Amino acid sequence: MTGQLSAGLPDDAFASDGLLTKRVLRAHALACLAPSAGELLWDLGAGSGSIAVEWCRLDGSNRAITVERRPDRAERIRENAARHGVAAQIRVVEGDVDTVVGRLSSPHAIFVGGGVGQVVLEQGWAALPRGGRFVVHSVTIDSDALLLDAVGRWGGDLTRIAVETAEPIGRFTGFRPARTVTVWAAVKL
Repeated sequence: MTGQLSAGLPDDAFASDGLLTKRVLRAHALACLAPSAGELLWDLGAGSGSIAVEWCRLDGSNRAITVERRPDRAERIRENAARHGVAAQIRVVEGDVDTVVGRLSSPHAIFVGGGVGQVVLEQGWAALPRGGRFVVHSVTIDSDALLLDAVGRWGGDLTRIAVETAEPIGRFTGFRPARTVTVWAAVKL
């Protein structure tokens, strides 16, 4: 567990099988999610649970519900929550996001990383109260198209984030680009 108080813990602070919202994108997502004390987050398709963990670390009264269909990843979320001292604040739900979201407690904010479908957008938006925040990361053209439609229907901002990391290339150093991520961030008015 790290003593860092801000969002954006190092990636190696989380156990992961590679499905992890990377540090720069995680910090940006949390800034857009704008957590306040006592709020509930849905982290849908949570992977390693890094967004939920950081959300809960920001205030001891924050809670998160993570939804993950793969049992091994759900267990990894539990491990990461325990590692960072927020296990009591995070509820892990195993199942398919499309079939689970309609049964969850109403959130103050929603995060979807990687892929998103129309069902999640519709049900998520309907579940948010006025002032609720919705942040989606997309890495596919299919999801980008859904997000473009979401902006037309509900507003918000679309941003593309490209991150490059320095690494050795023989005796020299060069930048390796990561997959570009489209971010939809909206507040329900």
